Amino acid sequence: MEFTIAPHWLTMLPIFVGLSCWFRTGAPFAGAVAVLLPATIFKFNLSWQRAAIAAVLIGCLQKAADDPMACMVGNFARDLCRSRFGSVAYRLFGGMVLLADEATPLHPIEAPTPKLVRVVRTSKSSGERFKTLEPLPLEPGVVGTIEGLTGTPPCIVLDDTIQFQEFMGFGGSFTESSAEVLLQMSAQKQEQIMTAYFSEEHGLGYSMGRLHMGACDFSRGNWSCVERENDKELSSFSIARYEQAILPMLRRAQALAKAPLKLMASPWSPPAWMKDSGKMQNGGRLKPEYRDVWAKHYVKFAEAFKKAGVPIWSFSVQNEPQASTPWENCLYTHSEERDFVRDHLGPALNASGLDLKLFIWDHNRDDMFARAKIVYDDPEAEKYVYGVCYHWYGDKRFELWPLREGMLLFDNLRAVHELRPDKHIVMSEACQEMGPRIGDWKLGERYGEAIIRDLNNWLEAWIDWNLILDAWGGPNHVHNLVSAPVIADAGRDRVLFLSSYYYIGHFSRYIRPGAKRILAGANRDALETVAFKNPDGSIAVVVMNQGDYDIKFLLQHNGHLAKAEAPAHSISTFQFAGQAWS
Repeated sequence: MEFTIAPHWLTMLPIFVGLSCWFRTGAPFAGAVAVLLPATIFKFNLSWQRAAIAAVLIGCLQKAADDPMACMVGNFARDLCRSRFGSVAYRLFGGMVLLADEATPLHPIEAPTPKLVRVVRTSKSSGERFKTLEPLPLEPGVVGTIEGLTGTPPCIVLDDTIQFQEFMGFGGSFTESSAEVLLQMSAQKQEQIMTAYFSEEHGLGYSMGRLHMGACDFSRGNWSCVERENDKELSSFSIARYEQAILPMLRRAQALAKAPLKLMASPWSPPAWMKDSGKMQNGGRLKPEYRDVWAKHYVKFAEAFKKAGVPIWSFSVQNEPQASTPWENCLYTHSEERDFVRDHLGPALNASGLDLKLFIWDHNRDDMFARAKIVYDDPEAEKYVYGVCYHWYGDKRFELWPLREGMLLFDNLRAVHELRPDKHIVMSEACQEMGPRIGDWKLGERYGEAIIRDLNNWLEAWIDWNLILDAWGGPNHVHNLVSAPVIADAGRDRVLFLSSYYYIGHFSRYIRPGAKRILAGANRDALETVAFKNPDGSIAVVVMNQGDYDIKFLLQHNGHLAKAEAPAHSISTFQFAGQAWS
């Protein structure tokens, strides 16, 4: 690589415009790259000129023909450039330029003051991060009856007499990668990370978690809890591997949390010798003769963790049962999962006496209703099932693989609830694919939109994917690099808090376990909102604006109004006492 300060403005301008408009980076960062990039001569075997021409041609083909393969390739090229650019920029300039936040501990949340609305805001343009603003007065008034106003201004109207689901909590996943990255940091930074997640006063107040039973892609290689081949008695079963990093991390989290964490355990694959493929990766199914043995494995896992002082709250039957991937997996059709629950796993968990909850599906929203319908229609299977858990993947705005017909399907949550209102719905995995996305504000907005829409469709808990990853979005033993809300750079001993951390926090810090969703409605599409009434009677209203313009609006509750604002690309939490007004 060679470097010279002799860039031409004709080269700088398209780079600046492309970064600002296409990648949505800030102007200072785009300007710096526009100056430095043309001045750097890269000498690689692959031709950058040919790659650029190919990317342009693919993009043109995607727009002109709407060919599915071209769309997939074009999205791949776009996402690869976006994600890798953030990582490379951080590696090159992270020591000189702040590309993500290095947050300080948060302050405890004070009890609401009557007739005042506390406002906490995070905003892209202003640099606000969980900033507490001046409280807003709640004054008598009702939208549509204010003198001097023509028409109805932007507004959000609340009614806490109409209530919906009770919320369980927010959490993240204790993967082997996350636990080992944590141990690479200094003691001070480790404490900062754990506090930032699990302290109710100084962090996000996480109350839930998920862990993998056996290896997953975010593990150090391929392994299981029963390594001895054909060990039908499970006599070689051991969780010693978890004592290296995962269990210490879980114990630290539990010590910070005010109540016992609700932990879900999910298998990615049975041991290879239990599968018809003889491999833990690339598909394969559980052999019929090992169904009882595999069911007993769940029980032994729960018993071992209880003995280790970290009780398991629930299991999912199988992580992503329709995905054949280069990492660990096991395939189940709808009827195969139903039959395994009815005849093997359900009876085994029920006989254990450990009060373990069981979730089915644990895959994307697209097929969650069809899977629930098959299982719930069998009374001998559904009696063992606590609910459905799902993942958020399938949004073609953010991922390269979803089909052009659309696979997002937020409304499937409502359909699953209406199918069986007595069952429960939990989001069990979410992350942004293709690297860590350092400096990407759209990452946070994706979280905000998904959480709001899912909560309004009867979601009862949100468990994120990896708690912590390194600056490349790993480690991952098959290089499936993704984002996490907290990025830990062990080389610089720096902790980076991405936009997703702040967006999640606007919900998790103010919507506490036991809160009930209340009726909330806005009269503008750009005002995305959800509201909950907490066990202490306080009301929390989250409002997000993904638009490029500020929105002033009225917040109405119980015959009172507050004049509020949702700046462009911001998320705000409005909190106030929910008692009747005298």
